[in-house]
Amino acid sequence: MVLVIEGIVACFIVLISCVVGIANGPVNLVSLYEKEVQERVVELGLITKEKIKRNALYFVFFGMIPFFAIVLYAVYGINGTRGFMNGFKEICVLLLMEGFFDRLFIDYWWVGKTKAWIIEGTEDLMPYIYGKTLITKWLSTVVAYPIMAAILSYVMSLLLK
Repeated sequence: MVLVIEGIVACFIVLISCVVGIANGPVNLVSLYEKEVQERVVELGLITKEKIKRNALYFVFFGMIPFFAIVLYAVYGINGTRGFMNGFKEICVLLLMEGFFDRLFIDYWWVGKTKAWIIEGTEDLMPYIYGKTLITKWLSTVVAYPIMAAILSYVMSLLLK
């Protein structure tokens, strides 16, 4: 049950990162969109390439790094997990919960089915997540996240001997 609550908190961190990121308009997180959309918003003068890069760094620094830190704190600090396999299982559960939340709620529903992420002047480029990017995101969730969990668990098992 604790792991489920921790997974919900992990999802909430990613959600809040997105909410804050698009608070002044979705153009501020255009770094998460396809290259064509990024190029269009620069052409339209809505943002510069430099600001896109800066906002992407902010998203990583204030969203993704805290996300991973909280996952590790939950598994090793709160749960007191030790050893590679136990750590791997718990990290993997949390990452997969967040990954499926991101793919289904954020990407599919929020970005794909609502108007919250529409950037004026790019409607002809919708859907914003399609084809190769969609496949890459799903593969990263089901393949790369468990690999990431293994790496994190291995490092933590060495640090917490």
